[in-house]
Amino acid sequence: MEPDFRRAMGWLHTWAGVLLGSVLFAIFWMGTLSVFDIEIDQWMKPATRLPPAAQTLALERFRPSLNEAIAARAAFWNVEPPNDRQSVASVHYRTKTGFVSHDIDPVSGRTLPDAGTLGASGFIFPFHYSLHLRVMNLGTWLVGLASMAMLVLCVSGVIIHRKIFAEFFTFRPSKKPRRLLLDLHNLSGVLGLPFHIMLTFSGLVILGATFFPASINALYPNPRGYFYEANGLSFLNVKPGQPGAPVVSLDETFARAQTVWGNGRPETVLVATPGTTTGRIAFFRDRTQQVVMDRDVVAFSSTTGELVSHPPAPRAIIRTQRFLSGLHLIHFHHWVLRWLYFMLGLGSCILIASGFLFWQASRRTKQANTFGFRLVEGLSAGSITGIMLATLAFFISNRLLPPDAHGFGMGRAALEIGCFYLVWVGTFLHGWLRPRRVWIEQSAAISAFAALAALLNWITTGDHPLHSLANRYLWPVAGMDMLLLVGSALAFLTARKLARKQPGKAVGKTV
Repeated sequence: MEPDFRRAMGWLHTWAGVLLGSVLFAIFWMGTLSVFDIEIDQWMKPATRLPPAAQTLALERFRPSLNEAIAARAAFWNVEPPNDRQSVASVHYRTKTGFVSHDIDPVSGRTLPDAGTLGASGFIFPFHYSLHLRVMNLGTWLVGLASMAMLVLCVSGVIIHRKIFAEFFTFRPSKKPRRLLLDLHNLSGVLGLPFHIMLTFSGLVILGATFFPASINALYPNPRGYFYEANGLSFLNVKPGQPGAPVVSLDETFARAQTVWGNGRPETVLVATPGTTTGRIAFFRDRTQQVVMDRDVVAFSSTTGELVSHPPAPRAIIRTQRFLSGLHLIHFHHWVLRWLYFMLGLGSCILIASGFLFWQASRRTKQANTFGFRLVEGLSAGSITGIMLATLAFFISNRLLPPDAHGFGMGRAALEIGCFYLVWVGTFLHGWLRPRRVWIEQSAAISAFAALAALLNWITTGDHPLHSLANRYLWPVAGMDMLLLVGSALAFLTARKLARKQPGKAVGKTV
């Protein structure tokens, strides 16, 4: 019975990985980059590369932007003051025609030039959980399906590897490629097993209202009630008011919020339905020194400044949800742990990629000419090296496109995204058309693209790595450039090794 059960688990492990490996790699790759999304934003938006302000800008200095939102009858307006990860302030508001966002110099209060990009926080991070497939929430459901498959892969992987801990200490780089891939797969799987399970499970919990609405409906009269309580937004549960009402001083209202808190600084200041009689000013306390995403929101009437909401401690289930959310989203600011998340995220990518390649290497001799094998071969190339190339193309286009770029009826930000998808689709076609050379050529292209991105940052901004390292506020830019250069070197060595191993023969046989 035991061998049959393990064989069944092996079959489940194999096909769950093959069928959803492409989606899983995209999720983990974009999630890994999202660990440093704000730092990547600083690389993609040179105007935001400012030294930190000695003093915090008064909230009333953002009044002109708030007045713009009131005139546009915005549903909300909010400002995010500078913090230890970004030195600029950001204001956002939503109107009937779209979403407006500006970066503000924290010293002068002037609006910085529009970078014309969504950056990592606007494109890479949403890709991680939605794949940017918004029709009928298709992307979110695919992410949920892939997450369930990841949990299955973790459990079945432990079952089929009887000597799993012995395999953790087994890595034979001098062995044949097939054996090397299996060792790499086992090592990355065992090393990151707690991380894989924790991140996957917490991701499912965060999106639980979409996947398991019955549990929400059993406790709340409508999904909005759960959303309000989970995110500390109960103050929004008011009827629409009449326009034309004034908004009280933000600084005076914040002083009242500090009295309620006892001490603290705001992570976000939100004005809901600004300029209406039922408008609200809410202060979200900075809780980035703890894992739990405890909002601790204090809300006031925007017309009178009267305290209207300071919710009590949440229920245990909500606090658990906030803990898992903080754990997954790395809400806390801790640089060592943030780098640990990044490295473990790369390990997850290695796990998925090595599993894909091992599947191909074990079947190439007998199935190389079958349609199914060729399909998976092209999918694996586009899914692994392809999305890396597409991401680098996204960065390169950011440095090459002029500020006012327009083309094909699209603005600059849309053109950057178009470059991403154009290159990504091209890598899938390349994998199907040139299977014998795809891994060498795409690895070489990654090396060239990564080096070019770092070089273009130097040429277009003057912030070369030595200059960035010499100025503490530019360390995020230096880190981005250094990772690009290290990635370029590793990709070059990979392409060179693959080319030398069996020159002129199918590269797939070398993997």
